[in-house]
Amino acid sequence: MAIAAVHAGRIPFAFPNMPRVRCVFTTRHAGNFSLSRLEGEERNAAIAGRKSLFDSLGIEAWTELNQVHGDTFVKDPGPTPPDGTPALDADGHATARKNHALCIKTADCQAIFLAHPAGHVAAIHVGWRGNVIRFIQTAVETFCLDHGLDPADVCAVRGPSLGFAEFVNFNREWPAAYAPWYNPSTRCVDLWSLTRHQLGEAGLQARNIYSVDLCTYSLNSLFFSHRRGDTGRQMGLVWME
Repeated sequence: MAIAAVHAGRIPFAFPNMPRVRCVFTTRHAGNFSLSRLEGEERNAAIAGRKSLFDSLGIEAWTELNQVHGDTFVKDPGPTPPDGTPALDADGHATARKNHALCIKTADCQAIFLAHPAGHVAAIHVGWRGNVIRFIQTAVETFCLDHGLDPADVCAVRGPSLGFAEFVNFNREWPAAYAPWYNPSTRCVDLWSLTRHQLGEAGLQARNIYSVDLCTYSLNSLFFSHRRGDTGRQMGLVWME
């Protein structure tokens, strides 16, 4: 990956053999894409940045979710204006509409995009709570059932996110089944490895699972990080041309 592209504020990703599927992950150099709790000039600047991104991608619409760390997955959601507030409480969505981007906002959580050669894409928001409740597995299952797809043919990419997360109360916050991903000496959970495992459990083949291995916490000059106290959010988008 070219460092210049990262510092320009956008990280593109391309699935092999699916040239019509487009993915973009922003960095903090592109600005804050969350309008939550913003007022005055800060809000105006964020709206301007969102509109600039929207116009530059050549898309016709995008959909944002009010992400709540749950397991609700929405099929064919309606559009959200770039300067508007999301109306749907959900953490995953899918569409087969061309030039309709699905958005996920993050600042340590994982934006995971799914794509199928038949022309279907999905976007899911997974924080550690999403890993615990197995949202990855249920989202893939719903995506495939809704569109009649075989998960073995689905590709996935995980965007920049927190790689290793410290949990001082691991035994209270995580079921015992997740102990293999927890290191007691560092008190950290390997979230990237866990997510890859859960995608495999959902039926994806290992060769179809991709990742942008940039840690938002470690690379705080490039990314907003909730664990470092940032209130800004990156945005990831996936769409079919």
